[in-house]
Amino acid sequence: MMDKINDYSLNFGLPKRLKKRIKFIIIHYTGMKKELDSIKKLQSPGSKVSSHYLIKKNGEILILVPDLYEAWHAGVSNWKNHKYLNKNSIGIEITNPGHQYGYRNFSSKQIFSLKKLLVSLIRKFKIKKKYILGHSDVSPDRKKDPGEKFPWAKLAKTGLVWFHNLDTKKIKKFRKVKLSSKFEENIFLKNLYKIGYNKIDGLKLSKNSEYLTKAFQRRFRQDLVDGKIDQECLIISKNLVSH
Repeated sequence: MMDKINDYSLNFGLPKRLKKRIKFIIIHYTGMKKELDSIKKLQSPGSKVSSHYLIKKNGEILILVPDLYEAWHAGVSNWKNHKYLNKNSIGIEITNPGHQYGYRNFSSKQIFSLKKLLVSLIRKFKIKKKYILGHSDVSPDRKKDPGEKFPWAKLAKTGLVWFHNLDTKKIKKFRKVKLSSKFEENIFLKNLYKIGYNKIDGLKLSKNSEYLTKAFQRRFRQDLVDGKIDQECLIISKNLVSH
């Protein structure tokens, strides 16, 4: 990993946070065509957005906001009983044009740097694996990042993040197999709430279910993100709540 470089943003909240208040790490992609433009946006006072770190295409890590200050990266967000997660989280942006501008795989250099950064932050703040999340996990109706190309499963094999422990080849035969009843659908949604996802205020039940299912799929069943609950999704959700 290349050395971290201080390139501070003016977009942060006061006062300084207590170390024990930092419970989450939230991973984002920048979602802009040019890397330099995303850096400028995260630094510009007019944008009112920022993150603690940005991992560039070449793996270089920029420090934009020191850890103990609140960066403005999560927006309207929730996980379990926590809301507006900026106050409790570290935000990491990774350069990637995102779904709007030609979403692509994250580079090996970026993931290598991310692993080193996660190891450091987990140790520093005693962050649980289950509290390392994607932006789409905490804001499922608004965000898709870091998206279905983000290597959650590979990171889980290193012990850094949470993932199911099922054999993906074996459970694939249950993909697109419809649920047998409304009861099974309710079990799946209840499992999502146990995992940490929350109902989205102001949405019909069907739309709420679609958004939450897509967020779940982007994280735990990345080969097919269609918002439809099938037997494979149900099996994965049961596995996750069991460990």
